[in-house]
Amino acid sequence: MGLYLRPTALADALAALADPKLIHPSENADRLTLLAGGTDFYPAQTARAAWLEANPRNVLDISGIAELKGIRQSETGIALGALTTWAEIRDAGLPRAFDGLKLAAREVGGQQIQNRGTIAGNLCNASPAADGVPPLLTLDASVQVASLRGRRSLPLAQFITGNRTTVLAPDELVTAIHVPQPDAGARSTFLKLGARTYLVISIVSVAAVVDVGNDGRIAGAAIAVGACSAVPQRLAQLECDLSGVAVANAVHVVVAEHLAGLQPIDDVRGSADYRRHAALVVIRRALVQCLAAQMEAAA
Repeated sequence: MGLYLRPTALADALAALADPKLIHPSENADRLTLLAGGTDFYPAQTARAAWLEANPRNVLDISGIAELKGIRQSETGIALGALTTWAEIRDAGLPRAFDGLKLAAREVGGQQIQNRGTIAGNLCNASPAADGVPPLLTLDASVQVASLRGRRSLPLAQFITGNRTTVLAPDELVTAIHVPQPDAGARSTFLKLGARTYLVISIVSVAAVVDVGNDGRIAGAAIAVGACSAVPQRLAQLECDLSGVAVANAVHVVVAEHLAGLQPIDDVRGSADYRRHAALVVIRRALVQCLAAQMEAAA
C-alpha cells in the first residue's frame, strides 16, 4: 500500500512534490502521481491492471486545493484555475471569443466527465486530440506553473512538447491557465470531426477566432488544428493570409498549402490523407461560422 496525500494548501502540495523521498526517476510506480478530476487516472489504472502492469502506488490528490479552483476576470485577462471543470467553463459568462472553448467543453466526454474533468488535466495529459488545446491556442493562452523553486508562465504552444509530453518538471504543478483580454468584437468556434456525434476521439478538430473590422475585412484571425500532429498547431501562414481579406473572399483563401506543417498519422480512425482533406474542409466551415456570427453581431 502506498501513500495517498490530499493537501488543502498549494504550499503543502508543492512540498510533497519536492520531497526527495518521493522522487525515484527509475521507479515510476513509486513517484507521486497527480490526481485531479480522475477522468484519465482511473481508466489508466484499469488498463494497467488488465495488462498486468504496475499502477502508481503514491498519489497526490490536489482536488481539495481551493487556490486552484475558479474563473477570475480582470482588466488584463481571464485566469482559469487548474481545477476548473469543463462544466464550469461550459456554463460560465465569458467573452464571445471564448465561445470556441465553451463548445469544446461540451465535447469532452459526457456530462459526468465534464463535471469532473479539469482544464489543466486536459493540457497535462497532452493528447494530440485533446479538445481543449486548439481553442486555448487561438486565445493565446499561457500556462502558469509553480514549484518550491518559484513560479513561471509560458505560452501553451511551448508547454506541450509532444504526444503525452510536457515541459513540467517532476516538482512542478500547473496552477492556472491565463488568457489575455480578447477583442470585444472577436467571434470564435470549435468544430470536431469524429466517427460519431458524441463521446468520441477527434479525427480532426479546428478552433478559430476571427475579428472583422468596420471596413468588412478581417482584422485578425487565429486558427488551430488538433489531432493532425503530435501537438495541436496554429496555422500562422493562413492567419497572415487572411488578414485584410474581405469577408466574402475569406473561405477561398484557405488552400492545402496552409496545412503543410501538419503531420497526420494513419490509424483506426482515419488515414493521413483523409485527415488532411478533412482539416481543409473543417477549417473552411469554422471560418464560415465565425464570419456569420460577426455579421449577426453587426446587424
